[in-house]
Parts: sequence; C-alpha cells; structure tokens
Amino acid sequence: MILLIAGASHTGKTTLAQRLLEKYQYPYLSIDHLKMGLIRSGNTNLTPVNGDQTLTDYLWPIVREIIKTAIENNQNLIIEGCYIPFNWTEDFETEYLPYIKYRCLVMSEAYIRSHYDEIKKYASTIENRRDDADCTMESLLHDNAEALRMCRRFGAEILLIDGEYQIDMDW
Repeated sequence: MILLIAGASHTGKTTLAQRLLEKYQYPYLSIDHLKMGLIRSGNTNLTPVNGDQTLTDYLWPIVREIIKTAIENNQNLIIEGCYIPFNWTEDFETEYLPYIKYRCLVMSEAYIRSHYDEIKKYASTIENRRDDADCTMESLLHDNAEALRMCRRFGAEILLIDGEYQIDMDW
C-alpha cells in the first residue's frame, strides 16, 4: 500500500508519516528530502525558494515513478510532502489506484487563529526548520484555505484539523 500525505506547510505531514511508520512499519519518503538532495547535489538549478508549482512540476514525475515501482514490487511506502498535486489520480493507470491512499491535512481557520503559537512551536518536531520566518498567520490561513478548496475541487480526502490536533491513524 502507498500512503500519500499532502497538505500545506506546518500541518504535520512529517509527524504523521513518522507515526504511521511506527504503527505500520512502512518506510517513508519525505519529498522535501528528495528536493534538497537534488538541489544540493547540483542535479537541478531549482532552489528551495522556487514556487510550489515549479517544485511540484519538477518533483512529482520522479515521485510518481517511485510510487509505480513500489506498487509493481508489492512494497509499502509512505510519501509525504507539499509537492503532491491535487489531481494526482490523473497520472496513474487504473490498475495502480487501488494500491494508493491519499489524505490531505488541512487546518481550519479557527484552529490556525487559536493555535498559531503552538503551530510555530512544533514546526521542528521532526525536521529542523532553520528559517521559519515565512510562516505567518496570514500565510497559514491562505495556504490551508487553498488546500481545502483544491481538495474539494478534486474530491480528495481531507483530514481536517479543527479544535484539538488529532489525526486518525487508521488508513
């Protein structure tokens, strides 16, 4: 089984991937790690500050083929990151789709407004964010509203974070 965890920055994708690894013993791939490996190795001219769409256009074809390879080899894998397109199903033949589960983490406006300091506090729970200055309340509100809109547009399953931060671990 392939578990895809998408969502805006700071929603807890990496933390959820770590918890799922511990529960199911599935390895996971952080698309951010793939991005930084390609950038640091000089295999791309992209930078960490390129726009999300540019990074998605570059990274998703690689991730898509990793997913197909894992399915063809009957392997389980968790993949998490911001660079999974909302219309991801269009990139797979129908025989692959039963082996892929997708969830998008979205924080509600109320949650962001009442838990902003906690969101910032836990930003480096799994990964060390060296510069988190671009994470503002306004950016979180915008990015999560856009993720919610796109999930609804494409019929994607949403894990809504509203009230207490609690994510369903049963996939």
